[in-house]
Amino acid sequence: MSGPDTGGKAWGGRFHGGTDKRVEAFSESISYDRRLYRQDVAGSIAHAHMLAAVGIMSKDESAAIEKGLLEIQADIEAGRFEYSIAKEDIHMHIESALIAKLGDTGRKLHTARSRNDQVATDSKLWTRDALDRIDQLLAGWMKSLVKAGRRHQNAVIPGFTHLQRAQPVLAGHYFLAYVEKCNRDRSRVADCRKRLNELPLGAAALAGTSLPIDRQMTAKSLGFDRPAANSMDVSSDRDWAIESVFVLTMIQLHLSNWAEEWILWTTSEFGFLALPDEYCTGSSIMPQKKNPDVLELTRGRAGRVVGDLMTLITVVKGLPLAYNRDLQEDKEPLFDAFDTVEACLALAALITDGARLREDRIRARIGEGFLDATALMEALIKRNIPQRSAHELVGRLVGLAEQKGCKLADLSETDLKSVDARLDGSLRDELGVDHAVAGYQSEGSSAPGEVDRRLKHWEIQLGLKN
Repeated sequence: MSGPDTGGKAWGGRFHGGTDKRVEAFSESISYDRRLYRQDVAGSIAHAHMLAAVGIMSKDESAAIEKGLLEIQADIEAGRFEYSIAKEDIHMHIESALIAKLGDTGRKLHTARSRNDQVATDSKLWTRDALDRIDQLLAGWMKSLVKAGRRHQNAVIPGFTHLQRAQPVLAGHYFLAYVEKCNRDRSRVADCRKRLNELPLGAAALAGTSLPIDRQMTAKSLGFDRPAANSMDVSSDRDWAIESVFVLTMIQLHLSNWAEEWILWTTSEFGFLALPDEYCTGSSIMPQKKNPDVLELTRGRAGRVVGDLMTLITVVKGLPLAYNRDLQEDKEPLFDAFDTVEACLALAALITDGARLREDRIRARIGEGFLDATALMEALIKRNIPQRSAHELVGRLVGLAEQKGCKLADLSETDLKSVDARLDGSLRDELGVDHAVAGYQSEGSSAPGEVDRRLKHWEIQLGLKN
């Protein structure tokens, strides 16, 4: 005798009727989790192989399941696969299609697993691949930055604090600053990937299973370092998703900082930078405009990635062990954050490759802002004047130069001695941005030798030179 129609739900045996269509529409995830189909097929094949190895199904059944799953994957990729919100998610779509092909053999696939550990496994596999793509894109942007640093290595540009001119630096040093940020980002990606790489499958719903499965075999087959150690933790854990999106947030913040800086540098007021036309747009009313839209969108999309992180943090806040349906809400912010950062990183490398510093314009104004004031202070320190006293003396000299409308190097010896009798004309040999840059000595500074050394280091590390 057949039971009531429950719409073919995998969990329908307990229920006495079908699901309200409004509930189906509200609770479905197939509209966005269908992108996990490859990972679902790979995880299911590994699970079937393990079930056969421990004797829970036959090798012929495992082979039939593998063949069927690969056929389903081919149908999905060819656009022949039909989706329905009644089947909720990608896992049930693939399993239903497999049962339609194989009957009871297909029904054996879900032995010793739950959608709780299945979705965690699929999502981890997807995220692991996505982290690898992010790492490669970061490496690509680093290469572009290093090449730009070498291209403009010896150009002297203003360094800023509080967006005010501070000290002169080599352009190569400037580009290397972003290389260091990218390197930290790659380190966070690697750390996140390492912590993520534990197999959820086999934890089942929350307690594990009484069936004699081999989780070590499945972990090895799917490239995980080990099975996750606690089945309740597996069922509730989204640390890896939050950490991944935190790492992406840091990357996008660095991209946003860079974009903001270059937006300023392209303005007529700065005039430091020329962007390639293909990454800019015009105005529908002002014919002269060349707008840095890609940079502006990169800056703006930092808000999206930060929002994705906040969504994930809020989803897990206050959830009791173990699985709760709230965790279905992890995928859209996870996918969106990766999609956003991947697109921004790819364009960042292209823009960096195509952009050029306007060295002539920068040079024409490099004497503005008393960029050599700190170098003069340190010259006084070398003459045994205490730092605080030297700081005050140079401040007075800057005030005098402002009154006279000249550079520090243009002050006469009489001007210098009017501030302090110990000051003489030989100090002018310490002035000017070129002297200031040449005088840097500390490790990690903008000293020409240090900049060249670090450029060579990254050229070797990134495979730009042997």
